Amino acid sequence: MNTAHYHLLVNHFPIILPFIGLLILVGGLIFKSELIKRTAYTIFIAAAFFSMASMYTGDGAEEVVENIPGVVESSIHTHEEAAELFAILTYLLGSISLVAFWASLKEKNFAYIFNYILIIFTVVVLFFAYRTGSTGGLVRHTELNGTTNTTNTNTNQESGNPETGKDDDD
Repeated sequence: MNTAHYHLLVNHFPIILPFIGLLILVGGLIFKSELIKRTAYTIFIAAAFFSMASMYTGDGAEEVVENIPGVVESSIHTHEEAAELFAILTYLLGSISLVAFWASLKEKNFAYIFNYILIIFTVVVLFFAYRTGSTGGLVRHTELNGTTNTTNTNTNQESGNPETGKDDDD
């Protein structure tokens, strides 16, 4: 296995885990269960560690795929920039969760506020998770960006716009 394989093994976890953690955290609030909330905090912390692993393997994956025909360097760069911001946000999510876990264990009066901070912050993180995952998919799945060459199969068109089959002046 090369670093691209390792990157593919770990890069989906930081995207998926915040969503799972969010659902569990909301469930913990609904059921008023500290155990369920602590489970969510642990999942957010795990997402931060998987994000570290994804960043660690990302450069090696770039070295592997940049020489593959059809891979555009600009799509790699766009993904890398999105991933760096997403990683920072995920590290912050994990850090806030660590403090929330501690506050929950110590039964601090202010512990409840972390739940609402985490819900709001996780929604922000999920936006950047989507952006990072989408740009990562475009590195190898060029059909997703809508610029692939397609052949017009409608032979009844004589001229004009291939989308509508009408002349531009119709």
